[in-house]
Parts: sequence; structure tokens; C-alpha cells
Amino acid sequence: MQKNGFPLDELDFAILSCLQKDGRMSFTVIAEKLNVSIGTIRTRVNKLIEEGTINIIGRVNPAKVGFGAYAQIAIYVRPATLKDKVAQKIARLPEVSFLAMTSGDYDLEVDVMCRDNDHLVQFINEISKIEGVYQTKTTLYFKVYKYAQPDLNLLK
Repeated sequence: MQKNGFPLDELDFAILSCLQKDGRMSFTVIAEKLNVSIGTIRTRVNKLIEEGTINIIGRVNPAKVGFGAYAQIAIYVRPATLKDKVAQKIARLPEVSFLAMTSGDYDLEVDVMCRDNDHLVQFINEISKIEGVYQTKTTLYFKVYKYAQPDLNLLK
């Protein structure tokens, strides 16, 4: 199967699924689960990392480490020609966990994690000063029920 210009086969997807469940799973355990050699797993994982298909990181639970204000901000950009420039500036801000260009009423959608509401207000004031940011609409997440990676089985 061709994904993003890189050919991925069933073994690649099986490896990715294992690592999604446990990013620290050893090559030995993965090899045993998939009935292939450790060398094959090592080679495939290194290739997946090299190609940017996977990035192995420690994922933090925001609420458990002190982020009390988790919000989604819709941003309207005027003129529209400044969308990319505005997005690039916002992407550099450390509070940003997700940023996308959207269709519909607003041009950009950004998810942010802030210490508290005061920090969130400071963040909104900061992005409001960026040239091209015309309007923002903030939705505060009271409780996050699911925070996950995509289910690779949906591609089958």
C-alpha cells in the first residue's frame, strides 16, 4: 500500500500498531508477536523513523502534569492571503498542540494547552496581535474523554 509516497506493507502496519500500543515495546517482543527476526524489525523501524512515518515520543497527559486550561481556538484571518504567515507564527508558540487550516467560517483551528485560564488569556492576547488575525473564538475543554492516535485498522 502506498502512503505519502512511501510503500508500506502489512508488516509495516503491524509494527506501527505495536508501537502505537507501546512505544517502548522492544524489537524482540515485536519480532515474537509478528513471527519475524529482530533484525527485520530493527531495519523496518529505523526506515519508518528515517522516512518520518513514525516518531517515537513520550506522550504526556496534560491534566496530570499541570495543564488546567485546554482549549480550541478558531481564528479568522483577514486578508486571507496571510493564512500561511499567521499559521507559521502560531505554530512556533509552545502552547500549541494542534494547528490546521480549515474550511467554513474560520480559517485556522488551534488547540492549546495552558497552565490556567490566566495563561490562556495571555495566549489569546498574544495571537490577537499577529498581523492578519481578525477574530478568534475560543472553546474551553472541560474534560477530555479521548486523546488518541489514528486507528491504523481503518485503512484496511
